[in-house]
Order: sequence, then C-alpha cells, then structure tokens
Amino acid sequence: MRILLAEDTPDMNRVVTAYLTHEGFEVDSVFDGGEALSMLRSSLYSAAVLDIMMPVMDGLTVLRRLRESGDNTPVLLLTAMAEVDDRVAGLNAGANDYLCKPFSLKELGARVRAMIRTSESNRIAALTFGDIRLLPDTLTLEAKNSVHLSLREYELLEQLIAGQDRSLDAAYLLQRIWRDESEAGGDDVALYIRYLNAKLESVDSTVRVESRTDGFRLTLG
Repeated sequence: MRILLAEDTPDMNRVVTAYLTHEGFEVDSVFDGGEALSMLRSSLYSAAVLDIMMPVMDGLTVLRRLRESGDNTPVLLLTAMAEVDDRVAGLNAGANDYLCKPFSLKELGARVRAMIRTSESNRIAALTFGDIRLLPDTLTLEAKNSVHLSLREYELLEQLIAGQDRSLDAAYLLQRIWRDESEAGGDDVALYIRYLNAKLESVDSTVRVESRTDGFRLTLG
C-alpha cells in the first residue's frame, strides 16, 4: 500500500513517515502542497494524508484540484483543533476523513487502513455506462451478451467509465494503466482502444470509445 504524506513540519513529517513505514506502508513524503499535487498526478497511491496548512498550496486546494480531475484517491486531512470551518470545507470538497492535531499515530494508521478498505470495497460494485456493466470480480463486460476482458482492457474501460464526463488523453491513460512501463506509448493506448471497441461490439452494446483530438471518451450510439 503506497501512501503520500504531505506535512510541512520536518519533525512531524519524519515521525509520521517512520510510523507508517513501520506499519507496512510504502510512504512518499513531501513538504508542500504543490509537490503533493504533482506527486498525486504522476503516481498511483492507495491513500494520501494532507496537512491543511502547507506552503505553496494548502491541503484544501490540493484536494479540490485532485477531485476536479476525477481522481478518487482516498484523502485524510490533518487539521488544527480549532479549524472547524476547514474540516467542514474539506469534507465538502471530497475528503474521506480528517484527524485533529495533536493526534495518536496509532489512530492515524487505523484511519488510513479504514479509508483504503472502504475504497477497495466500493470498487467491487459493478460499473455501468449506457447499456454495459463492468464486473470487477470476474473482469466481465456485459450488455446483451457477455465477454471476458484482459486486465488491461478492464483497467482501460474502468478509467473511461470513471472519467465519462470528459476526454482522457493518452498520457493520462498511460500513467494510470501502463504505470512504470517506460516503453509504452500512444500507439499502445490506440491498440487497446481498438481491442475494447471490438469487445463492445461483440456484446452487442451501443457504447463505443470515440477518439477525439483531446483524447478518448465513451459515447452512446
């Protein structure tokens, strides 16, 4: 489980990083909100722990920009005891949880694990768009018929359904699906889009993946 920790106080950052590492998490730690947002956009994390009060960009702004981009990474906010308005604003902006300073490291670890469990549990439900259902447990695509998807086809369709309100460009999909495969490129994305459209046709669905100048997007025929 890979965690991003954004906390600008060096001693606090060091202590929390050491504790979460001891608890079995892989921790990337940063000291300002700008770097936190950059890391969240360039890497995949099981969860993020963001201090609200940080230089360059505060934790609430990081959270808002993350959610605006369609990223649903679980986020726990660290707040001062008196920052009631910030806690409310954070929850309204899409935070999954918050913890007031000073806090117990054991409680922090428990809350992070609970966030990740909830997030993983929510992903088990079938994803839908138009006349299709995507079943995570069996990597099955259903419409009038059903077909088994490869893991990469499944992940690609999952991303397209999650981002159905916008176009997703090749760079975004490469980062989300091909991850550390440095040799992968736009041709690989285009190839799997063709595979996916063939599978959609095979289940007699009206849904297709449309290639646009700004990326790829699900459409209803």
